[in-house]
Amino acid sequence: MRLLSKAVRAAWRPRDGHSRRFWGWLNAVFNKVDYERIKAVGPDRAAAEWLLRCGAKVRFEGFERWHHDYNGLPTGPLGRYKIQAIDATESCIMFRGFDHLVGLEHLEEIKFNKCIYIEDTCLEQLSSIENLQASLYAMEVVTCGNVTDKGIIALHKLRNLEYLFLSDLPGVTDKEKTVERLQTALPRLDIALDLE
Repeated sequence: MRLLSKAVRAAWRPRDGHSRRFWGWLNAVFNKVDYERIKAVGPDRAAAEWLLRCGAKVRFEGFERWHHDYNGLPTGPLGRYKIQAIDATESCIMFRGFDHLVGLEHLEEIKFNKCIYIEDTCLEQLSSIENLQASLYAMEVVTCGNVTDKGIIALHKLRNLEYLFLSDLPGVTDKEKTVERLQTALPRLDIALDLE
């Protein structure tokens, strides 16, 4: 077998820009909402499939174990498994997939940690979902560089939110005012900050 020259090998290597665009495109495909699938298997199963496809983990109501393997999702009656918690740490979930959350009625906790696609529009959409306004009580937003004061303030619609942890959010520039607005809207909310 002939060895390829260094110039040819270098030309075959994907350039950073091409590689980034490819992964961005693939992540967008993973986030596409299939409304027929939601109708067929129910909102919790479809949301679990979306989240695991994007690298997140889910915990179902009545279970201690976190599911992170798409092929290891529980089988059986589709309505039996209700998502109680989401850990989206280092996942590729993005705004275009958030319609998967609309039918979740038992979601109590969510973690966004090192999520490069989480931005203000994601938090605004999340806060506008009626089911989540009633069920969500604990949330973490950590090291999400595209989140600003606007996105954090939008969380005021989550009327049952009791715990919010915010850390390493360079886009949050007016933390005192942001926290004050949230605290006024949600007096029971315990906010833990690490935004130095």
